[in-house]
This record gives sequence, C-alpha cells and structure tokens, in this order.
Amino acid sequence: MKIWFDMDGTIADLYSVEGWLEDLHNESVRPYMQAKVLWNMSKLARLLNKAQRAGHEIGIISWTAKSGTPSYNAKVMAAKYWWLDKHLHSVNWDTILVMPYGTSKIKACGDGILFDDEDHNRAEWGENSAFTPDHIMEILSGLSA
Repeated sequence: MKIWFDMDGTIADLYSVEGWLEDLHNESVRPYMQAKVLWNMSKLARLLNKAQRAGHEIGIISWTAKSGTPSYNAKVMAAKYWWLDKHLHSVNWDTILVMPYGTSKIKACGDGILFDDEDHNRAEWGENSAFTPDHIMEILSGLSA
C-alpha cells in the first residue's frame, strides 16, 4: 500500500511561523525553512522505515504557495526538500510530489492512504482512506506492527 503525507499543517507547522502568509505573498521561502515539526520526528522516521520494510511505499504530496510564480514555486519545492532532509533525513521517500497549489491530490496519486490537514483533500480522497494528521502515529504503528 502507498502511504501519502501532506506537509504544511500535517508534518510541518508552517502556519505557526510568524508572518507566514505575508512572506508567501512576498515570495519568501522563510516560513517553509523555519516551520517546526508537528511530531516526534525520530519516532515518525522509525515508523516510516518500518512500514517500508513491511512492503509499504511512502510519499509526500504537497502544494506550492497559492498564486506562486514558477520561479517562486521552484524555490518552495527546494525548501520543502530541504526541510524533509533536515527533519526526516533517514527516510528514503519512494515519491515526493510538490505540485502547484490546488492540484487534485487524488488525481495526481490515485491510490493508497492520505494524511492531510485539509478537509477538501480528505473528502476528495475518500473517508475510508484519508485521515487527519492526529491519526498518523496510530495508523503507522498498526501498519508496521
């Protein structure tokens, strides 16, 4: 099974960075670089690696900033890769998709389970296979048991 993770608001605390929205409007990647973690990343990395050893694929599916220019979107993508390497360095992601804001995640991926903080993304994905971030540890623990 494929296990997908959104980043902003799901594993990265972008929205608690002071001035994050203004920075995005000014095409600054500062909030993406300074976003704190939302989980114990050592534990999350162990569970992700265990899930992979059990045969599951793991992926990131995230958006760039709303109304971002192509140049800014490329910088956002680089910042997200940097953040993942900094906080989940031991994880060898099967797939990392950073797409333009608003792209349908289910159409881009099509299968597996999704952890996402946005109601719309979970509803489009399907209630039996899309979960709020607060279920990450519980579900991963069950998959890798």
